[in-house]
Amino acid sequence: MDTPKIPDFPHFVHETITRWSDEDRQGVLNNAVYMTLFEEARLGFSRMTEALEGGNFPFLLAQTNVRFVRPGRGGHSVRVEVSTTEVGRSSFRQAYRVRAENGDVWAEAEAALVCYDPATMETRPIPGDLREALEALMGD
Repeated sequence: MDTPKIPDFPHFVHETITRWSDEDRQGVLNNAVYMTLFEEARLGFSRMTEALEGGNFPFLLAQTNVRFVRPGRGGHSVRVEVSTTEVGRSSFRQAYRVRAENGDVWAEAEAALVCYDPATMETRPIPGDLREALEALMGD
C-alpha cells in the first residue's frame, strides 16, 4: 500500500481534543477515531469556506488511505492538518496529518471526495464556491 503524500505546509488546521473514551482496550486511540478526526477537520474546513449546503457536505467520502505513525492517546489536544492536493471536475483529494500537542505525528491520510446531488444520488460538478475555496487554498 502506498504511503499517503502529505504536503509540508497545511492549507487548514483544525484543533480538537481526543476523548479518554476514544482509547481501545490496548490503551491507544482506536483506529476508527481517526476517521472521525478527519471528518471533523473537513467540517471545520467546510464551515470556514462556507461550503456547506443546508448544513450538509456537498460531497461524499469515496476512498481513504490511512497510515498510523505512532499510537495516539485519548484526552489530548491534537491538530488535524488539512491540505487539498487535487481538484477535478466533480471530485477532489485532500491530505491529513494528525499531530499531538508535542508535535508527534500520530497518523497521515489521503481522501478522495466526490460531489453529488442528494436528490438524484448522482455525481455532480464541484459547486463554484467550494471550487474557488479549494483552489485558493492550494495556492496554485
